[in-house]
Amino acid sequence: MNITRTDTPVLYSFRRCPYAIRARYAIKYSGVKVELREILLKHKPACMLDISPKGTVPVLILPDNTVIDESLDIMHWALSIHNPENWSMDTPSSETDEAQDLIQYNDEIFKRHLDNYKYADRHAEFTHDYYRVKAEKFPAELNKRLQQTRFLSGPDISLSDIAIFPFIRQFALVDISWFEQTKYDFLKAWLQYFLDSRLFTQVMEKYPLWKKGTSLYF
Repeated sequence: MNITRTDTPVLYSFRRCPYAIRARYAIKYSGVKVELREILLKHKPACMLDISPKGTVPVLILPDNTVIDESLDIMHWALSIHNPENWSMDTPSSETDEAQDLIQYNDEIFKRHLDNYKYADRHAEFTHDYYRVKAEKFPAELNKRLQQTRFLSGPDISLSDIAIFPFIRQFALVDISWFEQTKYDFLKAWLQYFLDSRLFTQVMEKYPLWKKGTSLYF
């Protein structure tokens, strides 16, 4: 496998993907400069597939040619370089396993229900409302949690907040009118905090699709 070596980390990303959003959010927060390669998931570049055959984003290539193709690992990498506000990393050695369990449930269970809800027309064996009820259990649980504390792991922002809010955003956008009339007031306020942040505005800036021979920095 031949990977072109660069002095700047290279990040393959897709703007709307929640996994890519959380990775970009951590990178932007850390202040680490990366070359951003915005792609379309239906037209994945061969050079990305060569280094990460599973074909999902985000994919990060470090200057020493190390490849990191799991979003949480990219987040940990960014925060390990610079964590200006001392966000809790939610690692088993620094926090309780509870935060880890939240992220794991989000990634492994909620995401599956969320996809069924978002693409209910592709899963005609059940109704749209059925899939929403299945997906809704996790946001409802987070809302209860946020009644007791400002952020998911306590009074301060932690990795679990950044890892999860892009998925709750996606859940809300499936039917924003329905979401806005729910009683999940604490969840909505928590989500809005991140949507209103300067970092989120920067993270969601639109970039042209990457073409070989071009470089854009994030």
